[in-house]
Amino acid sequence: MRGSFQTSAVLTAATLVIAGCGGGERQDADEPSGTYALEVVSASFPERQSLASASEMKITVRNADTKAVPVVAVTVDSFSKDSEQPGLADPSRPVWVIDRPPVGGDTAYTNTWALGSLPAGQTRTFSWRVTPVQSGTHTVKYRVAAGLDGKAKTASEQAGDFTVDISDAPARSRVDPETGKVVRDTDER
Repeated sequence: MRGSFQTSAVLTAATLVIAGCGGGERQDADEPSGTYALEVVSASFPERQSLASASEMKITVRNADTKAVPVVAVTVDSFSKDSEQPGLADPSRPVWVIDRPPVGGDTAYTNTWALGSLPAGQTRTFSWRVTPVQSGTHTVKYRVAAGLDGKAKTASEQAGDFTVDISDAPARSRVDPETGKVVRDTDER
């Protein structure tokens, strides 16, 4: 009897674990086909940055259409770059570490964040807090989409890039004797 109970308990636990893994509806299951007028109304990322000093990249997208966009999404193709060192299992090396991605924007797609449906005339801002970990001049490329599955398309390509110079000089900072907090001097970049 004891062996039967243990076997039953193990099977029940295994069933619960399997049921909890990826059993939901696909993110792209009900994406409507169509073309939508999206436009990037502002995009910012500091041109000069320093190693280990956090920065913020922001992209604001507006729905210039008369109908709601199914899912407004942004793909960023350059927070990392491939190393030329031979023999690496994964040659991709970060240029920026993502400290905080757009809140509520996680998707199952690599380097893509989505902030849900966007009503006509409304805007949505994507914001990443990142920290550079490789010095040099780097280009960050982004593109905006009206969905995740490719059925919903933008009327015109909405893409852009930022060229950023990352200094290897350490950020100037000091400790405030009254608060004990680290204060970074941003004027020296």
